[in-house]
Amino acid sequence: MAASGNSGVERVLQKCHKCVEAGNFYEAHQMYRTVSFRYSGQKKYTEAIDLLYNGARTLLQHNQHSSGADLAMLVIEVLNAAKYTVTEDTTDKVVSLLRYMDPNAPERLPYLNAAIRWTMKVDNHFSAGHPDLHKKCGMLFWQEKNYVQARYHFLHSSDGKNFAAMLIEYHTSQGFTSEVDLFIAQAVLQYLCLQNKDTAHVVFLSYTKDHPDVENGPPFLKPLLNFIWFLLIALEGGKVAVFTVLCEKYQTSIQRDPSYREYLDKIGQIFFGLPPPQTSPQGFFGNLLQSLLVDDEDDKVATHMPPQPTATTPVKQESNVDLD
Repeated sequence: MAASGNSGVERVLQKCHKCVEAGNFYEAHQMYRTVSFRYSGQKKYTEAIDLLYNGARTLLQHNQHSSGADLAMLVIEVLNAAKYTVTEDTTDKVVSLLRYMDPNAPERLPYLNAAIRWTMKVDNHFSAGHPDLHKKCGMLFWQEKNYVQARYHFLHSSDGKNFAAMLIEYHTSQGFTSEVDLFIAQAVLQYLCLQNKDTAHVVFLSYTKDHPDVENGPPFLKPLLNFIWFLLIALEGGKVAVFTVLCEKYQTSIQRDPSYREYLDKIGQIFFGLPPPQTSPQGFFGNLLQSLLVDDEDDKVATHMPPQPTATTPVKQESNVDLD
């Protein structure tokens, strides 16, 4: 998005600033709206966005929260109308206005949701919103010590390093010592459910390396950390048998949080080709063991099949993973 250089925009901004300096906030607000509608009607979207952005920022800085938020919402409307792509400049403007809003203002959340929906419309590769916008929102909420919101947005970003740093601060300031492994385990499992394996690796390695209460590893003293470590390794091989034995061996750790079973069901489907779990009196681990038995039967059938033509490409040998 181009910087404001249009002489017409500059003249309007000067008039509006004079109104603001005189305390005529209502008049300034209406002038911003009227002129921006005129620009939008003429498809001068860049001028409209520059005018609205400057107006929203000015009014918010003068504690005119409702009027400023109204203009900020109009910025999103113009971005949608113009089908603006997600760029560094557009996301900077969106998050800048979010920063100027009072954290407790009721208009803040609807504005943020509207901005996320805009990124979803113009880039349908990201069903939960563009990761760059989520990253910047995560950084903002982290600065505000709103760890819950920061965690949500980092989870939909690709910034595992800052997510890990935020989780460390979150745990050390508000968590119990006994929860040091729970904070990172849930984050990794949720990343995997979102099919973001690469960032899951980064956040785990950064968290376990930098957290003052986690000893050097792997292996780790806490079994749940070892489970996550082995799970990340198992993803590379995609072997159902390894995944099943891993979940069985660490079921005591997995049972510490009921949500882990649901996450692992989803991970099994995504990375290991398992079907959705059937209702069974044996529960989650019974289903996993049944999957292991089926996998073993498949291996037995394969050994009795007639010899197949050999491939010209050498087969990569799987490394054995010691789960002890």
